[in-house]
Amino acid sequence: MFKRFGKFVFSLIGTFVFCAESFCVDVYSRPDFFPEDQRNVVIVDSTTQYDLNPHTASYTSESQIATGLYEGLFSYNPVTLEPDYAICTSFTLSRNQKRWTFTLRKDAKFSDGEPITAQTIKDSWMSLLSNPSAPFSSMIDCISGAEEYRKGTGKAEDVRISVRSNTTLVVYLREPTNHLPRILCHQAFSAISPKNAYSGPFALKSYADGRLEMIKNEHYYDAANVALPGITVIQSDDADNNTYLFNTGNADWVSGDVKAQQILNQSSIHINAEFGTTYLFFKMKNQPWNNAEFRQALLEAVPYKKLRRDYTIPATTLVYPLSGYPTVLGLEDFDIEDAKLMMSDARKKAGIAQDEKIPLIFAIIDSPLMQRWASILKKAWEPLGVSLIVQTATTSRYNPSIPDWNADLFSYSWIGDYADPLAFLELFRGGSSLNVANYASDEYDSLLRDASLTKDSSERYKILSKAEQLLLDDSMIIPVSHPVSLNFINLDKIGGWTPNALDLHPLKHLYIKRKNVVPRNVI
Repeated sequence: MFKRFGKFVFSLIGTFVFCAESFCVDVYSRPDFFPEDQRNVVIVDSTTQYDLNPHTASYTSESQIATGLYEGLFSYNPVTLEPDYAICTSFTLSRNQKRWTFTLRKDAKFSDGEPITAQTIKDSWMSLLSNPSAPFSSMIDCISGAEEYRKGTGKAEDVRISVRSNTTLVVYLREPTNHLPRILCHQAFSAISPKNAYSGPFALKSYADGRLEMIKNEHYYDAANVALPGITVIQSDDADNNTYLFNTGNADWVSGDVKAQQILNQSSIHINAEFGTTYLFFKMKNQPWNNAEFRQALLEAVPYKKLRRDYTIPATTLVYPLSGYPTVLGLEDFDIEDAKLMMSDARKKAGIAQDEKIPLIFAIIDSPLMQRWASILKKAWEPLGVSLIVQTATTSRYNPSIPDWNADLFSYSWIGDYADPLAFLELFRGGSSLNVANYASDEYDSLLRDASLTKDSSERYKILSKAEQLLLDDSMIIPVSHPVSLNFINLDKIGGWTPNALDLHPLKHLYIKRKNVVPRNVI
């Protein structure tokens, strides 16, 4: 997912746990829950036009809304981020780990009452694969025939998704993919209605003029455990007014602009590291920057401390540190004299004169931060005979423009879509719909395939770390920082919200809490 704009290590590995104890309890049995207290929760978010199509939505803010409107076979556990059963109630694997048989709920329905069946899931996934604007469609290239159909070189009937009955879906993979349930938590693989109905715990009532209204989906299979009658999202970049709304109780949760020092209840401020990375990447299109030796010379000249100076959690690698994930040699050291020698050698091999100025186009969002980055890199690379040319776009247009933008260097702020290194490494896999860098490495792709074939999680991490090391050694990226989430929410008033590494909080779990409650079993 895209993020709109000390080392902290956390554990995200282990076997799938399909229910976190604190969130699987019947909402009515919670001692601080009272039905008469429940009301609409008001969320304040930054101003942007939401893409409410789960196939094409790509920002974290849109994914947050999607947790209310859409659901697929699995959903994110709000505490562990592991897959929880959703429309799926169970699954089995064949001995070779390539055939997955999913059993679906009999009572799954859209908000208009239409049943959600195995055919619904297949149709939703096939629609995703046929949509050229769907950025996450390649995440199910593991399904036999899916990649070919997605790229227009294969037929729909060759995609091996089989409907055995209304409640039985069988999927055949080209290679074992043990983390498939994690992938299927993503909103892109939700059940989609052709009639604009909703598969999640809420349904869209309205969205206009920066105000989005959701109402409880009474046809949702677990509606009894959805406490809130609705949710209102107000989009505002007015920090003063947002602060006022929160302080006066007219907003329950603010993820947009706020004046933190003016928040009356300072315990409502939640700052957490995210499973994400902000980085620069090269696009493999123009010479000489599609040559690793030229990129390596550039990276040897980058003053990394200066570039990362203003960040709470500087990044030296692409993948955020995971418990059990091997250490990867990141980018920290630089030496301008060595960089000059490396550039000189690269020029000789490529037949480029030593005194020739080589242009490099840096495409950035038009902001003071990005202009500062450009200034740092321009100064660092001038001694190498490189002329940095800056081209800009607005925030809303930047990411959509990247595929067709004829520039050499771009920036990304990426939040992993599931708690696994592959959530980042997929961005550079050959043929991936997320590979806007056009990176192509048979060795890299081979390592990702090898990782998918191993059943040992420790060995899998070792292989994936080798792929990341190859990417860094090819000088494809310049890691800058790991983002930090900032939320304002009073957890004495709002239940069902837990800080987590994806900064994703499934809306079905929210409820209004009553403080200082005498336990119900006390007479």
